[in-house]
Amino acid sequence: MIFLYIVLALIALLLAVLVIRAILCKANARQLRPEKENVSPEKCEEYANRLAEMIRCKTVSDGETRDDAEFAKLRETMKTLFPLVHERLEKLTFGDDCWMYRLEGRDTTRNIMVMSHHDVVAATGEWEHEPFGGEIIDGKIWGRGTVDTKTPLFAEFSALEELLVEGYVPPCNLWIGSSHNEEIAGDGVPKALEYFEQNGITFELILDEGGAVIDAPMGGIACKCAMMAIHEKGRFSVECTASDGDAHQGLAANPETPVVRMSRFITDINSKNRFIRRMYPEVRAMFEGLAPYSVFPMRLIFANLWFFAPLLKVLIPKINAQAASMIGTMCSFTAINGSSQSKKCAATASLRCVNDDDFKQDLEAFKQVAEKYGVTVKEAESGNEYHRPADFRLPQFAYVKNCIGEIFPHVGAAPFILPAGTDARHFSDICRCVVRFAPIEIDAQQYASVHSPNENISLKAVGNAVAFYKYFLRNLNVD
Repeated sequence: MIFLYIVLALIALLLAVLVIRAILCKANARQLRPEKENVSPEKCEEYANRLAEMIRCKTVSDGETRDDAEFAKLRETMKTLFPLVHERLEKLTFGDDCWMYRLEGRDTTRNIMVMSHHDVVAATGEWEHEPFGGEIIDGKIWGRGTVDTKTPLFAEFSALEELLVEGYVPPCNLWIGSSHNEEIAGDGVPKALEYFEQNGITFELILDEGGAVIDAPMGGIACKCAMMAIHEKGRFSVECTASDGDAHQGLAANPETPVVRMSRFITDINSKNRFIRRMYPEVRAMFEGLAPYSVFPMRLIFANLWFFAPLLKVLIPKINAQAASMIGTMCSFTAINGSSQSKKCAATASLRCVNDDDFKQDLEAFKQVAEKYGVTVKEAESGNEYHRPADFRLPQFAYVKNCIGEIFPHVGAAPFILPAGTDARHFSDICRCVVRFAPIEIDAQQYASVHSPNENISLKAVGNAVAFYKYFLRNLNVD
């Protein structure tokens, strides 16, 4: 009986600890406040009319054709819209049209950068409004690039232009970067990186696109959230080949063709997860960041990952596919070639990993399954890359989060792992704190319009983006 009492006491103690941590998690977090008006409606409309001039420049990157005249048109538009920036900042160009503007600061040995990209994808599909018209209708500006990412670029330049009027001098060197071929993973930013490395230039903070202020990222979150990407998944391509000549000995007399074996291999990989699953530090930080804004049952779990992490690791893949991609390597087969009469079948698999060391083990597990079906695996000769995550414990990350709270007091904020790719990933070796966050508040339709028809953004969101960068730049402190 005494033993039972001890067990019950321990259970009660555990429950008390779990509940108290959940309560303190909410009490100690930044308290949400009503949404505020950072910019007047009239000023927002003025900004939108100026942004429209950039939207009307058809700076499309599609990997095949590039209209230099449209990129030249944008350059001239930028000079007209932002004369002080072009008068007072040094401009470097890399590749055909990758911009790096530099404003010398009080401490010339230190650097930060805000960046974006000025190329867009083609405007395919059925649009309600002219995709390059920059039309302002129903409180929104419509057009390709309004979300991805000419609005952030416009806001960066507008904020600095207005600060220069006030005599602004940054505490350290300030860079504004923008690539002309981000959409096709082009050479602009890699060439800029070469310049920075050759000249020993490192950055204390880089702020690029990637996350945004969005609707609740999962059920049970009671507010909009500013999602700040602190890591991008690594990307690896492998070539898989099945042929009559390389079948496993046990299959040598089997009439199964290479196509059949390849199909069974792909089915096997897709039917059962064989990769490492972990609650990585970046994922823990995401759940802990979302915990204060979650309904109580979820908050109890998110605030006590020391206890619930093993359970979450199992449940996440069943609950949310996007969240599942953050806890381990994901595999998708992107191409397959062969026929029933062929003596060879080839397939390409794309593997996206969170952790480089874990990926090495995951690749070995992938190869072991392939061997069972007489399939050989070879890593692609180019295109494979992995970049280290940002250090979200640094004060620079906390500063970005603080800026979000000042401009968007009504939203929560949390880090996350970005499944897509940005130019900023290239800078992870020269900057310990690369944060992918564009200060634009968008709804579900606007989020879905990225690379799709009817891309648009509200005029208020444009004004708030300018307000964010003005606050961010004005309050920088690297002393």
